[in-house]
Amino acid sequence: MELSKLLKPGAVRVLGTLTSKKRLFQELGDIGAQAYGLNAAVAVDGLQERESLGPTGVGHGIALPHARLEELPGIVGIFLRLEKPLDFDSVDRQPVDLVFALFAPKDSGVDHLKALALVSRTMRDPTVCAKLRANTDPAKLYAILTEARTTQAA
Repeated sequence: MELSKLLKPGAVRVLGTLTSKKRLFQELGDIGAQAYGLNAAVAVDGLQERESLGPTGVGHGIALPHARLEELPGIVGIFLRLEKPLDFDSVDRQPVDLVFALFAPKDSGVDHLKALALVSRTMRDPTVCAKLRANTDPAKLYAILTEARTTQAA
């Protein structure tokens, strides 16, 4: 599995100031609708439902919100770089500036977990995060995320 299979260039954005996690999820829903044809409201509801189980802010300024949705043909991703970090109730209580959201079909089973593991490994790499934080061009961010990121045995 490769990030380039999960993420379209049009699903990589840089956003200015967001006022809340709810607003962030609305942005993710809107981008998902534009890039992948997702139902924005269903996507937002899925993210909020998953978040109610526990925050997806994993620390070090990174959040990995995700949801399983009905009638989705495959796993898709959205990456956002926030110009102003957002309070996200992360495990380390640090605000978030790098967000990689995943949407998977309800019946995706282990593929959803493999995709989440791939994204998590990529976002745990301090070199990748430093490059992402140093760039504001979505095309460059996409290139950083997708250059040779493949799974080993997941």
